[in-house]
Amino acid sequence: MTSIVVTGLGAITPIGGDAAATWAAMLAGTSGAAVLNETWAADLPVRIAAPAAVDPSDVLDRVEARRMDRCGQFALIAAREAWAHTGSPDVDKTRLGVVVASGIGGLITTLSAYDTLRDKGPRRVSPLAIPMLMPNSAAGYVGIELGARAGVHTPVSACASGTEAIAYGTDMIRTGRADIVLAGGTEAAIHALPLAAFAAMKALSSRNDDPSAASRPWDVDRDGFLLGEGAAILVLESAEHAAGRGATAYAEILGAGMSSDAHHIAQPDPVGTGAATAMRLAVENAGLGLGDIAHVNAHATSTPLGDIGEAQAIRTVFGSTADDMCLTGSKSMIGHLLGAAGAVEALAVVLTLHERLVPPTINVDNLDPAIDLDIVTDGPRKLPGGDLAALNNSFGFGGHNIALVIRST
Repeated sequence: MTSIVVTGLGAITPIGGDAAATWAAMLAGTSGAAVLNETWAADLPVRIAAPAAVDPSDVLDRVEARRMDRCGQFALIAAREAWAHTGSPDVDKTRLGVVVASGIGGLITTLSAYDTLRDKGPRRVSPLAIPMLMPNSAAGYVGIELGARAGVHTPVSACASGTEAIAYGTDMIRTGRADIVLAGGTEAAIHALPLAAFAAMKALSSRNDDPSAASRPWDVDRDGFLLGEGAAILVLESAEHAAGRGATAYAEILGAGMSSDAHHIAQPDPVGTGAATAMRLAVENAGLGLGDIAHVNAHATSTPLGDIGEAQAIRTVFGSTADDMCLTGSKSMIGHLLGAAGAVEALAVVLTLHERLVPPTINVDNLDPAIDLDIVTDGPRKLPGGDLAALNNSFGFGGHNIALVIRST
């Protein structure tokens, strides 16, 4: 089986304007939560979120920024960083692919264009509105930027989208369609409508008076997730291709497992059957045993049902071997980036394995007694030497379940 390695990383998140800053903030246990001071947030029941640490308009050229939705801006920034990180190689563009996922797409553009239509009439709607709001526009812009001709794709699987993009990019290389693929996710949905809708579903934390404590996976007092935004892109390539150009391999993508719940459009399976299936398949497809998994970066959104279901699924799959694994929940710091969440968390797993450090889960002041797992909470934890493998879990509305197995190099 073709070995797929990660040779470049890029990100823009609520805790950092690039991958290095994001990683440093994760190790420090920094929260990206903030009170929303925009006028449109004043009457919302939830007025907190985790906005990007850097405004993309401060990074991009003014003209190019105006032609992209905010989610496209995030993707392009992360892709440029990832491509530079891997050495900006001169590659065969017919063998270069792009897979950038988004759970919602150009939502800010959609809402803004509707406001223009309502207030100023149809002739004032921008001709750029459609290409800006398309869910695939972010992937398209990245592909155009790099001249990628092996295929440009956009998985849409709600909160599992970013992880699915990495799995899809891996398959593109393994099936011989590409030698190198930029894969990840992007999302920009911090706006009155999604905040109001998620709040109506009772999905969001309502800790308006204490935003940094709002996202608290596995804590007994968790009350919902914190909406975040940003993007992460990983450069994937065959180990042979990477070695041929002298690229550094930061980790290896071994396998993925996918399943669907067929349970409810927005509620997780309370016993985590589908999640368990995805994890089991990921380990099997990676060619590993259950005891080979040392770490899990969990989906862990900080919702009462979701955290329990995932924990039960982990215990179901791994049994007593789960006692030898440590878990972390990145969303405690970055919030829930929806379609970009899994990509940011995959980036965290790559760096966890490369640097042998597991970032902490913050805000676990009182661990839910139903969570019978080893959660890293008090600062980063050192991992042992030797070959290590980790699991990255992502689950989404619609019953999408995806798990990735990533191994140290």
